Amino acid sequence: MIKLAASKLTDRTTLRRAATSLAAAALGLAALAGPAQAAPLPLFPFLPLPMLQQPMPPAPQPQLAPQDDENAAISNELPARLRRQVVSYTTREAQGTIVIDTANTYLYLVLGNGRAMRYGIGVGRDGFTWSGVQPITRKAEWPNWTPPAEMIARQPYLPRFMAGGPGNPLGARAMYLGGSIYRIHGTNAPATIGTRVSSGCIRLTNADVADLYARVNVGTKVVVLPIERRADAIDRSRG
Repeated sequence: MIKLAASKLTDRTTLRRAATSLAAAALGLAALAGPAQAAPLPLFPFLPLPMLQQPMPPAPQPQLAPQDDENAAISNELPARLRRQVVSYTTREAQGTIVIDTANTYLYLVLGNGRAMRYGIGVGRDGFTWSGVQPITRKAEWPNWTPPAEMIARQPYLPRFMAGGPGNPLGARAMYLGGSIYRIHGTNAPATIGTRVSSGCIRLTNADVADLYARVNVGTKVVVLPIERRADAIDRSRG
């Protein structure tokens, strides 16, 4: 009986050892196969998982500036003589000077060598024209409009202030003349170019005033001729 018991004990020990060996082998196989089946570790384990799974936002796209195609089209609808153009122009004024030919509703930017850039303009109505020499003292894009006291006295219904923008009567650009109340500015009423309707300011289409604005600086000399006098020039359009 003692031998039989010893034999059974030996068989149990052998079975336990066999089971242990099989378990170890299974763990080894799992370890070898595990890396191929396991999910990859996150690149930044210190960040919360939802943040890692969120897609990156798209890069911001640059905003394009508004185009002047519409204003250019309006300028092309003007009569040929009022469209912006380079003309022959003889004058004693220095290159870079602006000459306002009030009588003929032209603005000349002297280019030198007997040439000038000519723009069609609107000028002061009867009783509101003026003449003289003033420098450009300030430039503004889409300027605000504060009607001067003299204008409000004549037209008390006018707003006391209007923010700059497409609906502002000063249009896209303004160049202020000395310490006067007058300006060279744009207009949202291009049909008034070539007419005498303003309170003394010189107006151009928005496309033309933007072009002139880019060509001149603060300090530019502006000569405004009286309405009775034509510009001292030989003005012949190119061609």
